[in-house]
Amino acid sequence: MGQSWPGQPADPRFVGPITYAPVADHGPRARTGGFFARLAARAPSWSAPLAIAACFAGVASWVLITDPTDSKATDMPSCLVKLTTGLDCPGCGGTRAFYYLLHGNLPQAVRHHAIAVLAAPVLVWLYVAWSVRKITGRRLPVPQLGGRTMVAFLIAWAVFMVVRNIPVEPFTYLYV
Repeated sequence: MGQSWPGQPADPRFVGPITYAPVADHGPRARTGGFFARLAARAPSWSAPLAIAACFAGVASWVLITDPTDSKATDMPSCLVKLTTGLDCPGCGGTRAFYYLLHGNLPQAVRHHAIAVLAAPVLVWLYVAWSVRKITGRRLPVPQLGGRTMVAFLIAWAVFMVVRNIPVEPFTYLYV
């Protein structure tokens, strides 16, 4: 027979809610998670923006030093999609576009990855607004990126990926 409680009709098929007793995990993963939670709680408010800025500076330095414009798709490390299919993947040219942006060469940056160049100012502004809020508590205006905006961006990125692989002029200009 089934169980019932106030407000619920008796149903012989209804067995009732299943409850689980919490299981304590005292293994190394629980200790590690607790360590990082305590570390994050004690960290100053500026540490996360600084850590992200340091990572970004490291990546920018690596891109400037290695000069990705000298390499080909078959050089290592390589894009697996381009290596196996010969087609530009959605991210192909992004590092070269970043290199050209760091040098202030906007036309070449757009030629290598137009969508990344269009997204870069938005991403930088979102980072700055987040950092200011995290450090000072002030809120800067940020673009409202809802679901429709994200879908439109992903569709534009997909169209860009297809268009840049069309082997007919003027689309071959976008082929990297």
